[in-house]
Amino acid sequence: MANPWAGEVALTVGGKIHVLKLTLGALAELERALETDSLVALVERFEGGAFSSRDVLALLAAGLRGGGSDMTPAELADADIEGGPMVAARVAAELLARAFMLPGEK
Repeated sequence: MANPWAGEVALTVGGKIHVLKLTLGALAELERALETDSLVALVERFEGGAFSSRDVLALLAAGLRGGGSDMTPAELADADIEGGPMVAARVAAELLARAFMLPGEK
C-alpha cells in the first residue's frame, strides 16, 4: 500500500499494484529525460494543463524506479494502466505534487 506521507502513489499496471515514488535520483533522471531546465518548469506544465503524454510516461517511469520496480519505460508504454490515460495523468500529477509536499500538507 502506498504511503502518501512518504510521497508514494499507487498505480495498477498490468493488473499489478505498483508503489511509485520520486527519489532524488529519479528526479534527476526526470530532468534529463525531459530536457527541462528545472523541475519547476515541469510542475508549471502540470499546473497549467500543458503537459504531454511523454511527460506522464517519464514521470510514471521515474516513479516506478523510485518505488523499486524494474519495469522499463518501454514496458510501461505498452502496458495496460488501470483507468487509462486519465488515471495515468492524475497519478503522475499527484506523484509530482507529493515529491515536493512537506509533511502535514494536503
